[in-house]
Amino acid sequence: MHRARLSHCVVTLTLLLTLLLGATVPSTAQSWPTRPVKFILTLGPGSGADISARLLADRLTEKWGQPIVIENKPGGDGIVAINAFVSAQDDHVLLYAPSSSFIGHPYQHDNLPYNPGDLAPIARVSNTVVGISVPASLPAKSLKDVVEAARAKPGEMNWAGLTGALDIMFESWLKSIGVDVKKVPYRNPVEAANDLASGRVQIYESAYAIARPQIEAGKIRILAVTNTARAETIPDIPTVAEAGFPALTMDGLVGLFGPPGMPMALRERIAADIKAVMDSDAIIKNRLILTAQIPNPGGPAEFAKSIEEQRAVLAKSAKDLGMPEKK
Repeated sequence: MHRARLSHCVVTLTLLLTLLLGATVPSTAQSWPTRPVKFILTLGPGSGADISARLLADRLTEKWGQPIVIENKPGGDGIVAINAFVSAQDDHVLLYAPSSSFIGHPYQHDNLPYNPGDLAPIARVSNTVVGISVPASLPAKSLKDVVEAARAKPGEMNWAGLTGALDIMFESWLKSIGVDVKKVPYRNPVEAANDLASGRVQIYESAYAIARPQIEAGKIRILAVTNTARAETIPDIPTVAEAGFPALTMDGLVGLFGPPGMPMALRERIAADIKAVMDSDAIIKNRLILTAQIPNPGGPAEFAKSIEEQRAVLAKSAKDLGMPEKK
């Protein structure tokens, strides 16, 4: 009898604990945030990601009833910011970054101080418009024209680009079409745009926002965007697929990441809040478009799927270049 009562008590206690634990996730999702939230950015002030992060922070502060602090930590190919985020181990410290800040790391850096699983996708916010540009002095009027010019002068033309995933993909594309163009490395993307305008560099793949001042000054000509769709801010510019080179297609995904232990219910709630403020506030949408971003809010599952699709494309590009994944 005693043994039966004990068994009954154990079963009852187990059921109670299960119910309590099951109630914890939705409770956490509803009560979060309980204190100020921090967005750590891989890019500096004035970048497209910085502008969108600040716009969202203003609206989400009102919605959440807690202040949101923006902390820019550029440098180290995004690793500086990612390290700060991972080290915090705090569900009130989130990473706001483009996926290109990290998906190329396994092929470019030995002994990474973090694991890909340390970044749990929360919400996709936008797609950065990434363009391929040439100096206005170059007679090329299309991407095909540039390819033909490069083939006519093997080894004589230079290119510059963003660090990370887009660089790997662009270099793989050049190899696949048999074009010999030399890469010129830059630490400062604005400096690269200036050198493109002066003709020291002949091809530049970068966020449109970086090249925009020189484009509007008539010193640079943008030929195509790598995005899957044309950008509202430059609707006359074709996508790389429309220009005849679909292998160059890649969206500049920008979004929010949390620690791996963050409950899915909370991640979905944050994503829903972000989508709600974006859908209800035309100022955010218009400002994103003006700063060469394509509004594209999505939940954690959508964001994770988009990133995995990019990783698959990048893995193929890296393999074509003979770049093994570093351990």
